[in-house]
Amino acid sequence: MHLLTRIQRHLRRTGTPPTRFGREVVGDPRFVADLRNGREVRSSTEARVHAWLDRHEGHAQ
Repeated sequence: MHLLTRIQRHLRRTGTPPTRFGREVVGDPRFVADLRNGREVRSSTEARVHAWLDRHEGHAQ
């Protein structure tokens, strides 16, 4: 699943503001907004975000 799609589903399901998500997960409150505007991330950052989502969604991919 595309990273931004997965993040947006998580945000909708949990009601978490995008700025809070970015700050907690990667230390950047603009992370989600930047992704929405076309920002590309390193594979290591993408893996870190997927791992965080796996832990908080209670499953592993």
